[in-house]
Amino acid sequence: MLGASVLGIGTGVIGTFSVLRGQALISDAVSHASLPGIGLGFLIALAVTGDGRNIVILVLGAGVSGGIGIFVVQWITRQTRLTEDAAIGTVLSVFFGVGIVLMSHIQTLPSGGQAGLDSFLLGSTATMTTGEATTIAAATLTVTSLAILSLKEFAIVCFDPEHAATLGLSVQRYDLFMTGLLLAIVAIGLKTVGLILIIALVIIPPVAARFWTNRLDRMVLVSGFFGGLSCYLGSAVSAVIPHMPTGALIVLISGHIFMMSLCVGTRRGMLGHLRRSRNFRSRVAIRQGLITISLGRELELRNKRKLSSLGYLEPNGKLTRAGAQKVQETIADLELWNQYLMDFPDQALGTVEWGSRPITDVLPEDLVVELRARLPLSNRNSTP
Repeated sequence: MLGASVLGIGTGVIGTFSVLRGQALISDAVSHASLPGIGLGFLIALAVTGDGRNIVILVLGAGVSGGIGIFVVQWITRQTRLTEDAAIGTVLSVFFGVGIVLMSHIQTLPSGGQAGLDSFLLGSTATMTTGEATTIAAATLTVTSLAILSLKEFAIVCFDPEHAATLGLSVQRYDLFMTGLLLAIVAIGLKTVGLILIIALVIIPPVAARFWTNRLDRMVLVSGFFGGLSCYLGSAVSAVIPHMPTGALIVLISGHIFMMSLCVGTRRGMLGHLRRSRNFRSRVAIRQGLITISLGRELELRNKRKLSSLGYLEPNGKLTRAGAQKVQETIADLELWNQYLMDFPDQALGTVEWGSRPITDVLPEDLVVELRARLPLSNRNSTP
């Protein structure tokens, strides 16, 4: 359970950068392309040590084979007109077929019957030895530490590659580094959830974390937590209930966390979206009501109730002192928004919250000061 939990944290952290960089499906190619390496690693370990179940050699073989698979995908994408998804589908199917042939050959060997390599297909946390768990945990912590140390550079490369290039960062080099970390974590996790399900452990925690935050550092933490929690609970349930596959349980629990995040995530979840939509409609209704009053027009009943509940209207429909001040502030704010639209039309049209919130809450302070200075003198004196 401890080894699986550490692996879950690592896959959550590494997977965050793959998802943000748009390379999530690369992990699928890596996992399937690693199967021939596992078979060859077993044969090499069997010839050298007499025991083919050496976890270090098997993981190294999976990493080398997966790296070759990534290279082939990139070569096909660059040298042909095939898209990346077509290249990934071709590579993973061919490499997986080669791996199955090698597995079948190993089972015919005198020592192959006890190989237990089927655990690398679907995972087998229950049969993980203490030495294997220690090796997996140590390797995962190393890979995760490298990713965290490069968090700042990864953030720039993921969100603004052009700006990264102007800063002197090699986007291609950091892309290669991210791919290498992904390759390493996939190879390390094969023993736990298997090459068929490892892609879920790399993708689902970061996607679930995206519903809770818009900040990269927090997303990395939340994704690592979700990955570790999924692996811990999956291992625990598998230990308590007999004959339950650990890898499949880990993925199912991770899927439940995703569904929960989709529904109640504070940033991008469904309930969060409904709450933001309601608040947006309320803000717009208040501003429209105040502007309507300033024009001397009759308010709608719902707007009257809204403004009365805020203390802006008296029972007889007249403005309170606070309401009159709010009307003046709203009109002054609208004049600044209109000035922004006149002076910077492209930026204004791209501002989602144009006119729906106070301009000082949306635009930088220096820009607001500049807009206020550009107002006509007749309007400038009334602008707070």
